[in-house]
Amino acid sequence: MVKVVFVCLGNICRSPTAEGVFRALVKSEGLDGEVSCDSAGTGAWHVGQAPDKRMTVTARKRGVDLSDLRARQAVSADFERFDYVIAMDQENKANLSKICPPGMENKLFRFLEFAPQTGRREVPDPYYGGPAGFDLVVDLIEEASKGLLADIREKHL
Repeated sequence: MVKVVFVCLGNICRSPTAEGVFRALVKSEGLDGEVSCDSAGTGAWHVGQAPDKRMTVTARKRGVDLSDLRARQAVSADFERFDYVIAMDQENKANLSKICPPGMENKLFRFLEFAPQTGRREVPDPYYGGPAGFDLVVDLIEEASKGLLADIREKHL
């Protein structure tokens, strides 16, 4: 089983959406027995909370259900549990680097490394913006999810 964890700041917008989108993609490709995913936040503000309602609505419009997800905080043990630790932006990656056990740095990626065609390096945080920001985030996550799954297929399946 290849295991992936997506990480953003509070685990209520970007990373749960990445978990939901990637989970749906994996299932649609018939790989849900071979690839699993989770999500977390670098901060603890929202632990136990459901994803942001605006993001839940935006994801639902794309056929992705986030209703079963709850926020949790990333921990150093995630580097042992997961094959891929995926940060949404450079700040998240830097925070994850601080808790990464020595020798496991090769598991840490920025999500858009898997979608160079977007011309972006980071999935922006839509929390303080309007509806267009949430749509953009889902667009970027859908693209990066395809690239990540291609990477997993090439290296692990």
